[in-house]
Amino acid sequence: MTSTRGLNWLQGLAGGTAQAGYPASVQVIDGELGNRPARFIAVVPDANNPFPRARSGEVGLLEGWGLAKAVDEAIEADQHLAQKRVLVAVVDVPSQAYGRREEALGIHQALASAVDSYARARLAGHPSLALLVGKAMSGAFLAHGYQAQRLIALRDPGVMVHAMGKAAAARITLRSVDELEALAASVPPMAYDLENYASLGLLWKSLAVQHIEQPDVADLTAVRECLQQALADIGDSTDLRGRLGAANRHASSQVRQMLREQW
Repeated sequence: MTSTRGLNWLQGLAGGTAQAGYPASVQVIDGELGNRPARFIAVVPDANNPFPRARSGEVGLLEGWGLAKAVDEAIEADQHLAQKRVLVAVVDVPSQAYGRREEALGIHQALASAVDSYARARLAGHPSLALLVGKAMSGAFLAHGYQAQRLIALRDPGVMVHAMGKAAAARITLRSVDELEALAASVPPMAYDLENYASLGLLWKSLAVQHIEQPDVADLTAVRECLQQALADIGDSTDLRGRLGAANRHASSQVRQMLREQW
């Protein structure tokens, strides 16, 4: 079943009307967060998408370029302002769009453009947040959400983070899905659940809500408060170093330290 979580949370948190000039699958709403201007962005299902592989919320060609446009416009509009608007990525993306047309027309460039725009926005002083309300999979998550300085996830079995879906991962690793899940119990990067993902240091906070499919006022208030806390925690920072403190990132920290010493 096609998920509408991303759209429901986007509309609930941002209010207002979606901006014109984007693909129907890229919803952009300008609102506020903590008395600061904010741009809320989500990739949503579009049954009429001209690319069939991108009709259920996947991030494909139109979505990659659309995300880049949404972020670049914010960078350009705020370039002379002392206080840049906040960028909030609402994430419910089951995958990148896999297809021959996508590959032939350069999906790698489309998704890379989105990553580049999010990174340049962060470095230009736009605080960046990502709210995971559903799946955050594959290149879709890399293009939409992963560059955020603070990742927040809702606690629910439907919220999963991984490089690929279970069936695909099982095929690649020559295992059954059951064998893959057994492996994930002892190898955190192979797991799909939020607890293991948090152990990698990438997740800033997770929180439970009562109605994840269609949030009510209490849910929206709790999540908005969490986003504001994350915004305050970012402060004037423009980097991602907050991800390196977890126990399962010890090797990453050690490698970085050795590189600094050598260079």
